[in-house]
Amino acid sequence: QVQLIESGGGSVEAGGSLRVSCAGSGRTWSRLNVGWFRRAPGKDREFVAAMTFNGFRKFYTDSVKGRFIISRDNANGTVYLQMTNLKTEDTAVYYCAAGGWINAASYTSWGQGTQVTVSS
Repeated sequence: QVQLIESGGGSVEAGGSLRVSCAGSGRTWSRLNVGWFRRAPGKDREFVAAMTFNGFRKFYTDSVKGRFIISRDNANGTVYLQMTNLKTEDTAVYYCAAGGWINAASYTSWGQGTQVTVSS
């Protein structure tokens, strides 16, 4: 089991940028695929991005391609989601997860979430 703690959320105007972070701990953390999901008000949880444990493969949902980048620094045990050209529809609680791939049900560990609010 790994523990995940997100940080870095906040409020930004449309067109701006934010980077959210996910600090992980646990014996297997560095060997797990990681993903970011989000839940907007009144909507279901949505897949955003995923990356293999070694960084060789990355996958993004269509709506964030070219705007978001997932990365990880295994030296400090942190996964990042760099978000640029943010849109109001990106407003959501963002969650990091470990141990799965695209399907949320495949993940074994989740963080508590961090709020991202994009205003027009």
